[in-house]
Amino acid sequence: MFLKSIEVDSFRNLTGRIDWAHGTNVLYGNNGQGKTNWLESIQVLAHGKSFRTRFLYEAIAFGESTASVNGTVHHGDAIDRELRVGIQRNTKQTFVNGKRESAARYLGQLHAVWFTSDELEVVRGGPDARRSFLDRGVISLHSPFAQTLSDYSKVTRQKKRLLEQAAEREIRLDELRELIEPWNRQLIALGAQIHRARNRYVDLLSEALEHSLFGDSMAIRYVSSLETKGDLSNYEQLIADRLQIRLEAEMFAGACLIGPHRDDLDILFRDRNLRSFGSAGQQRSALITLDLAAISVYHSKHQDYPIFLIDDVDAELDGIRIERLLEYLDGRTQTFVTTSKRNHFERFNQRANFYEVRDGVAREETVFNAPMMRAGNVV
Repeated sequence: MFLKSIEVDSFRNLTGRIDWAHGTNVLYGNNGQGKTNWLESIQVLAHGKSFRTRFLYEAIAFGESTASVNGTVHHGDAIDRELRVGIQRNTKQTFVNGKRESAARYLGQLHAVWFTSDELEVVRGGPDARRSFLDRGVISLHSPFAQTLSDYSKVTRQKKRLLEQAAEREIRLDELRELIEPWNRQLIALGAQIHRARNRYVDLLSEALEHSLFGDSMAIRYVSSLETKGDLSNYEQLIADRLQIRLEAEMFAGACLIGPHRDDLDILFRDRNLRSFGSAGQQRSALITLDLAAISVYHSKHQDYPIFLIDDVDAELDGIRIERLLEYLDGRTQTFVTTSKRNHFERFNQRANFYEVRDGVAREETVFNAPMMRAGNVV
């Protein structure tokens, strides 16, 4: 997988187009010039989402009503694909070769893994970030899973609305049980699919972690909210039983209390949870290790590599880890790195392409030779 170019229109402070190189691409410049914005635009092109904001319209340039990100992607021997994400205040549209595609069908055209300060929430933050990390990984292997998640979210929203109405109208419990049964049936079926898919993905990640670059004694474990409540191997029956038992509690809470939307992922170092006991350095190393495991799993499935985005690398990793990381990635992924310290990458001058970013414009350096293609590079 290779992102050949990207072009933006009214996206933050960015202007123009960049033609990317294979291997490592380093965007450097002073703070506030737009380095991270270019990285964000790549993620938007890949996933239709931003690692910086939940509301994509916030990326529209001041004074404009729409924005777009366009790119050309190459897959192996396949012909190039033209991707486009259009952004408006209340809508987002995705296109492949000029044809409108649903978000679920668009995913998989360009898969990105990213390491940013915000993404450290996967290790140190709440369960939402860890569930999102797992779900992105599952989608990277099986894109229809995006529709399963969407359907599950719709069911839980509808059920929550019904629970709230039941509390307001003081509906009897037996009446509510009858009304909510159709939603619970869907929740059971979809929840079981999510539970199994996430567990399979965690198993694959665990295998990849055995060959991790940075971490010794690191492990992960999927934690179902129904642990200790019954037989997880018969998940459908277990969740059905718990939905019956907890219906009254759900009515009083006005919320869905049972299902995989309440699950979590334990990230452990020497059997201690890194969220609570890990140092800042250990947490950063853990996220990099998880990202590399995700890249390995993706490659095992597709015999191809995703692209890798690393924001403000020298602020998050020390020099030794940067060198080890880039050495490992060289010949594997197409990598995009931002830094305010160009001199930290002197030893990669002959193997990386450099782009100086000023006022939202990225200009490629021509002083150094383009990186030599090596066996194993993504083409």
